[in-house]
Amino acid sequence: MMLFIISALFGVIGMIVSARLKGKFNHYAQVPVASGMTGRDVANAMLKYYNIYDVEVTAVEGSLTDHYNPANKTVNLSHDVYYGNHVSAAAVAAHECGHAVQHATAYTALTMRSRLVPIVNISANLQQYLFMFGIVGMTSLKSPVILMVAIAAFAVTTLFSLITLPVEFDASRRALVWLKNTNTAIGVEYDGAKDALKWAALTYVVAALAAITQLLYLVFMMLGRRD
Repeated sequence: MMLFIISALFGVIGMIVSARLKGKFNHYAQVPVASGMTGRDVANAMLKYYNIYDVEVTAVEGSLTDHYNPANKTVNLSHDVYYGNHVSAAAVAAHECGHAVQHATAYTALTMRSRLVPIVNISANLQQYLFMFGIVGMTSLKSPVILMVAIAAFAVTTLFSLITLPVEFDASRRALVWLKNTNTAIGVEYDGAKDALKWAALTYVVAALAAITQLLYLVFMMLGRRD
């Protein structure tokens, strides 16, 4: 039951941070950039600045669905970002291009995260089954094997969450440096972009803390069985 409580608690915290992020995005979406550049323009300009010509910028459905896909080398921007000429669009577009720059320069953390994806998918599916049948119920049957499997699955997803942190923070750093050095976002525009990206990063921090807490709980459960 405690594992479910931990998950629910961080789920609520995550929802609060996500709501705050969405509020920040909507707020800065009302602040136009003086250059008039859309998110698509920002992305193309940043890619060109770093001499990256094999990455395509595309528009995708949804809100805050922006992402970089290293498999097919595409910067995928939601419609609000792709067509928007405001601070939020500039910040998000530059951030996703930050991932493209990481990929082009073989940024170590991004490479490690990409290699973990297949294993993480298996672990995530395994966690769903553990929650479905109830990890507490299983461990109450005194099955250390099942508990060890759970720990292994949560360890993989925790590692993935931890590696994601430097990847996301570095992408934001690259975005802000480029926005500032090229005068794409200046003054209040730059401050707004920095604020928006800070809240985006916090969503990953919450996810990492949740993963660590869940893993530690399972480890302590295992240690308690040995006492």
